Amino acid sequence: MARNTNLRWRLPLICLLLQVTMVVLFGVFVRYHPDADASWREEKKRKNISSDLENEFYYRYPSFQDVHVMVFVGFGFLMTFLQRYGFGAVGFNFLLAAFGIQWAVLVQGWFHHLDSHLINADFCVASVCVAFGALLGKVSPVQLLIMTLFQVTLFTVNEYILLDLLEVKDAGGSMTIHTFGAYFGLTVTWILYRRNLEQSKQRQTSVYHSDLFAMIGTLFLWMYWPSFNSAISSHGDAQHRAALNTYCSLAASVLTSVALSSALHKKGKLDMVHIQNATLAGGVGVGTAAEMMLTPYGALIVGFFCGSISTLGFMFLSPFLESRLRIQDTCGIHNLHGIPGVLGGIVGAVTAAFARPDIYGQHGSQGKFQMFGLLLSLAMALVGGIMVGLILRLPFWGQAADENCFDDEVYWEVSSTDPSRDSGTPTHTA
Repeated sequence: MARNTNLRWRLPLICLLLQVTMVVLFGVFVRYHPDADASWREEKKRKNISSDLENEFYYRYPSFQDVHVMVFVGFGFLMTFLQRYGFGAVGFNFLLAAFGIQWAVLVQGWFHHLDSHLINADFCVASVCVAFGALLGKVSPVQLLIMTLFQVTLFTVNEYILLDLLEVKDAGGSMTIHTFGAYFGLTVTWILYRRNLEQSKQRQTSVYHSDLFAMIGTLFLWMYWPSFNSAISSHGDAQHRAALNTYCSLAASVLTSVALSSALHKKGKLDMVHIQNATLAGGVGVGTAAEMMLTPYGALIVGFFCGSISTLGFMFLSPFLESRLRIQDTCGIHNLHGIPGVLGGIVGAVTAAFARPDIYGQHGSQGKFQMFGLLLSLAMALVGGIMVGLILRLPFWGQAADENCFDDEVYWEVSSTDPSRDSGTPTHTA
C-alpha cells in the first residue's frame, strides 16, 4: 500500500511545536540549583569554603559525559548495521535523544521532589534508545518523537514508583532502563506488525562496512558501561563496587558469546551479530546488583549467563518471536536488553535477599521489593507499549510502506553516487 512519506510540513511543525513548548515549560519550572547559582559565591565566603571542588558537579560530570557518549555515539552506531539505514540509525537516535533529554529534565523534576540531574535524564533517554532498536527502519521520525514524548513520561512514573515509593535498588537500571525499554519497544513493534515486511527483507541484511560501523557503537558502549552502572551510586565504595562488578561481568560476556557463537556455527566461524550485541549483555545483567555485595566472581557468573543467553536468543529466539508471535525486533533488543534485564532484576533481588539485614532491611524484605519492582516494570512496559502502539498506528504519521522499510532514501537526501547502493531505487510516495 502506497503511503505519503513527505514530511515537509509534519516534521518541521512537530519539531518546532515541541521545542517551543520546552522553552515555555523550562521558563516556568526550571531553575538553577542553589549550589549552582551565582549567589552561592557569597554563601561560600560566609561559610569559609575556599574551593569549588566541594560541588557535586566535579564528581558527577565525568560519569555524565561517559553516559552521554553511550547514548549518542554508542547506541547510534550500534544500530548502523543495516546496509542502507545508517543515516536513520544515527540521525534519528540523535533527534529523539535531543528531545528526550529536555522532556526528561522536566518530567523527572516534577516527580523527584522538583530536583533533577542530567545523568538521570540521559538514563531515561537510554531507555528510549533501547525501544528504538526494535522499531529501527520501520517508523518515521514523527512517530519516534511521539513515542519519545510518551515513553519518557511512562519511564519517569515507573522510576518514581520503584525508586522513591518502593525504595528499590537499581543503580545500573536493569529494571527501570533495560527491562522497561525493551518490553515497551517490543510491545510497540508487536502492535505495529507489518504483514508484508518480507518485501524489504533484502535491506534488513548488513554489508561489511555497516557491520564495522556497528562495532564502533559496541566498543564505545562496552568501554563506558562501568560508568553507566556506577554513575548515580554513592561516592566511594559503592561506586567502586559498581564499576568493578560491571567490568568483570562485561569481560565474561565477551568470552562466553565468542565461544557459543563459534560452537553453534557448523564451521566454527563467528557471527558479527553476536559479537556486536551479546558481548554487552553482561553490562545489562549486572546493572541492578552492580553496587551490591555481588563479589567479583559473582559478577563473572552473571556475565557468563548473560552472554550465553543473549547469543542463544539471537540464534533461536528471535526467529521464533517473528514467525510465531509477530514481533519484528530489528536490533534484537529482546536478547541484549530484555532477557538480560529481567535476569539482572532477579540477580538484584537474590543478592538483596541474602544480604545482611542491617544493609538491605529485615528478613529479606528488600528482595521482595526488588522482585515486585521487576514485575511492575514489565507491567508498565506492556500496558504502555500497547497504548502508544495504538497511537502510532494512525495513518498520518508519514510511515513508509512495508516494501520501503530500512532505506534512508525515504526520509534522507542520499547521494546518487554512493557505490554501496544498488542500481535499483526503491519506490515511495513523495
